[in-house]
Amino acid sequence: MPIQVIIPRWIIPIEPQALVLTDHALVLEGEHIRALLPVSQALQQYPQAERIHLPDHALLPGLINLHAHSAMTLLRGYADDLALMTWLNEHIWPAEGKFVSDEFVFDGTQLAIAEMIAGGTTCANDMYFHHSTVARAALTSDFRMMVGCSILEFPTAYASNADDYIRKAIACMDEFRGESLVGFTLAPHAPYTVSDATFGNVIMLADQLNVGIHCHIHESQDEIAGSLKEHGTRPLARLAGLGLLSNQLIAAHMVHTTDEEIALLARHGVNVSHNPASNLKLASGFARIADQIAGGINVGIGTDGAASNNKLDMFAELRMAALLAKGQSGNPEALPAWQALEMATLNGAKALGWQDRIGSLVAGKQADMIAVDLSAAGTAPCYDPVSHLVYAADRTQVSHVWIAGRTVYHNGQHTSLNRQEILTRARRWQARMEGKKS
Repeated sequence: MPIQVIIPRWIIPIEPQALVLTDHALVLEGEHIRALLPVSQALQQYPQAERIHLPDHALLPGLINLHAHSAMTLLRGYADDLALMTWLNEHIWPAEGKFVSDEFVFDGTQLAIAEMIAGGTTCANDMYFHHSTVARAALTSDFRMMVGCSILEFPTAYASNADDYIRKAIACMDEFRGESLVGFTLAPHAPYTVSDATFGNVIMLADQLNVGIHCHIHESQDEIAGSLKEHGTRPLARLAGLGLLSNQLIAAHMVHTTDEEIALLARHGVNVSHNPASNLKLASGFARIADQIAGGINVGIGTDGAASNNKLDMFAELRMAALLAKGQSGNPEALPAWQALEMATLNGAKALGWQDRIGSLVAGKQADMIAVDLSAAGTAPCYDPVSHLVYAADRTQVSHVWIAGRTVYHNGQHTSLNRQEILTRARRWQARMEGKKS
């Protein structure tokens, strides 16, 4: 198995916490990280290895997008500047009813993957329809994907009812069993679209199949008001009563939380995906992320879908998350740069149950990693590369991306997918949708 010695200016392994290594090299063997060593020692131990010199670069784990609807890139900009329920009920769900198909999902997911890889994201926790198609799009792109199998009560072009969504989810999991780059969650959409009985089935199946659960929870005040009216309780309390809360659950958004709810989430080990840009764009509110972290909750970062963001840019989310935490808490020391970077890497891996595989640059883990060129004027001078990655750098400075040791992006060029073909297909969808929309 060929060995490569990668020699960047800085290595940011994430573990140990807040560490920055200089004059070190990463030894890559096949899919895995073999060692992190001083450069002189690495060259002495592996004199025949291929050497990759990155003299102005930071090498760090690939970013993990903890909440995404990848195929919705084809709805980017389709309906903007609207309240959440208006946006869903009057625009997004009708458009999906007309257009969503295997072809739509494959093309939209590959478009998302192209954007994410170029921006340093090596793994996404998805939630959408046509689950097998999402998995195929990821595998053909050499991209790591947790495929969230959406479950709702109402019919769509994909499934007729909750039981039908669940049947298709189970069939998809069987189809891709053993694929190392693809995993699955059961993804009940939200408390307002899923019944108590269906949540009960999801909990039972998640235990039987040993898979996670991915759900929108406490995204808006309207959601909470609706739950109080229909169920006489807030959504989180209802879900707690049903037994949904556990370390298997990734709760997307969790914007509106009381002190008691934060304690409840922490007690049950629930993972939270913070989606700052989408929360702001839909005016959903300001999540109490500093308080959630201080309360012991594992919090990762997601982009949400391109229809409500409108970009899958984890560098932008990193910066926004750190700044919002400071502004909301009134504490400039809240969510320091190293912690924000940890949220976007190791915390995401922990939420997915993949922390033994990815999320940090540690010997034995799979090599999901990125190189970021910090030689640009906007990142000079560089006193602290971790600070620059969060507050100054942007996704255009990603130069190299490896997923499971394979180079999928090299000197700004995709190697695992055809960017021009993907853009051509996206333009065809735009033409179709504009014809229908008009």
